[in-house]
Amino acid sequence: MSISLGDGVPEFNLLNANKSLGGEYVNSSDYFGENGLIVVFECNHCPYVIASIERINQISQYANSNSIGFVGINSNDASVYASDSYENMVKRAEKGMPYPYLFDETQEIAHRFGAKRTPEFFLFNSNRKLIYSGRMDDSPKDPNKVSTNELRDAIDSLLNGDKPEIGFTESIGCSVKWKA
Repeated sequence: MSISLGDGVPEFNLLNANKSLGGEYVNSSDYFGENGLIVVFECNHCPYVIASIERINQISQYANSNSIGFVGINSNDASVYASDSYENMVKRAEKGMPYPYLFDETQEIAHRFGAKRTPEFFLFNSNRKLIYSGRMDDSPKDPNKVSTNELRDAIDSLLNGDKPEIGFTESIGCSVKWKA
């Protein structure tokens, strides 16, 4: 099961590794801003995520400054990569993360969204409808080689009251590490 453009946000209530933002658990409504919500599926070990952390933090701050909520979800099987465990999520969040970092231990939420890679972004409008999914930009491993910024473009379209010109891109990154 996965969502498509125009579908509503799948409901979730997940354990939050970033206690400085949100409570012990965060649900899909807690961080929904006046203009929408961005959900990013990410993890701790993926080199694409690691190379994008600064840009992910910047896009989350841009979203928040424009009344768009932002949450990260780690759905990886921690038995495959111990660095993706909840304990290691807490350690990463403690280093400074400007958004809640949620643990999808059962992987149910990743399945509901249809998340395939890390990082992978889902942008919902104020009506809670999906208007963009995919990558942040075309070069997650090297910020110096970025030539397109699809997520930022989709956010700007949303803020201008327009439909994003590009509603879907294939994300670039590591595959979600599914449980056997």
